[in-house]
Amino acid sequence: MPKFERFVASRYLWNAQGRSEGRRFLQVVTLIAVGGVTVGVAALLLSLAIVRGFSSEITNKIISFGSHVQVTKYVGDSIEGAGNISEQLRQYPHVTQATPVIQEFALLRKSAKNIDGVLISGVDSVSKSLQERIVEGKFDFGADSAGRPGLVIGRQLSKLLALELGDKATAFSIRSQGEEPSSMRSSLPKAKQFYVSGIYETSFAKYDELYVYTDLNSARNLFKYEENEVSHIDLFLSTSDHASETAISINEDIGFPLEARTVFQRFRQYFAWVKLQQTITPVVISLIVLVAAFNILGTLLMIMFEKTREIGILGGMGASPFSIFKLFLLLGLMIGGVGVVAGELLALGLALIQKKYAIIPLPAESYYMDVAPIELSGFDFVIVGLVALFLCALAASVPAYIASFIKPIRAIRFR
Repeated sequence: MPKFERFVASRYLWNAQGRSEGRRFLQVVTLIAVGGVTVGVAALLLSLAIVRGFSSEITNKIISFGSHVQVTKYVGDSIEGAGNISEQLRQYPHVTQATPVIQEFALLRKSAKNIDGVLISGVDSVSKSLQERIVEGKFDFGADSAGRPGLVIGRQLSKLLALELGDKATAFSIRSQGEEPSSMRSSLPKAKQFYVSGIYETSFAKYDELYVYTDLNSARNLFKYEENEVSHIDLFLSTSDHASETAISINEDIGFPLEARTVFQRFRQYFAWVKLQQTITPVVISLIVLVAAFNILGTLLMIMFEKTREIGILGGMGASPFSIFKLFLLLGLMIGGVGVVAGELLALGLALIQKKYAIIPLPAESYYMDVAPIELSGFDFVIVGLVALFLCALAASVPAYIASFIKPIRAIRFR
């Protein structure tokens, strides 16, 4: 009997015709139902891939400016004994790198007309993500022939100050000296010359014009930090998923006066925006799948109406009401199955095209990136496919239930 149900359901799916000779209206309606599921599934998968891409891209860009976890002092003072603390932090699980950082505000000047406030970060190394965003030059802090250390700046800042590769720039420390405990520091402003060794671009205009990078010793000299003293320590983890647990462990073990904060806490406004996209977009797009699934209900009702006599004949030949029920339920699943497979293939193809050719541009000032990011997940394909099939089966169960109660004698006489 299962072969009979599959055979009839397959015939209805691929070659359903109305009662009038040559009438192919049912085929068109069936194709529309399949197309609805296809479009709904593809749209949902693409929206999930884009939202995942947004989340990953935003996270990577923000981590470029800092780290997964940042360890500072509660009151904003510098951290003394940074070497020992860094070594202690490297022992925590999932920590792949602990980088001491000296970070202070300064004035960067090219000429009397080109001057702006920046945040200079003195580091021994930066994240791989930031290194990959170099668009000119390279991440090299080595001194030039005149002994000036290298300075890596953002594209936006280079435009504001008309700075190009190799140009000389002077940084003036505006760090308040009166509040500093060390008597070795002079109260006079400190100035230091650099040359532009690299230019990066992240599409975060606000950060591209603010963050500049140099080596740790040059920053220590500019801001008059003592040896083994830093402003904070950046921790890079194997994955951002472990950021919260690592920060909690550090706060419990080390505690006051040090504080560990995750990238999600320091830049919560951006992650709140991403979370909103993750919540709203799939829900809205899911309505397409829901509508497409219930289109199957109308399609099966039309097929049932057109095939009432055939259903009666099948009943007269010995098909039980349960067999008729399974036949129409199977037909609904077939329509949904074909739509799901086609939708997933369509989504996969469009996603791969977007990843390779970036055919969907975005305004960088609004989305912090110039193309729609894509991150595919096999989990999404499985879940969306199963949910779509469940909705299709749910929609198909209504006409299948009605068809199972058709009386053979009345159905055969149906006009």
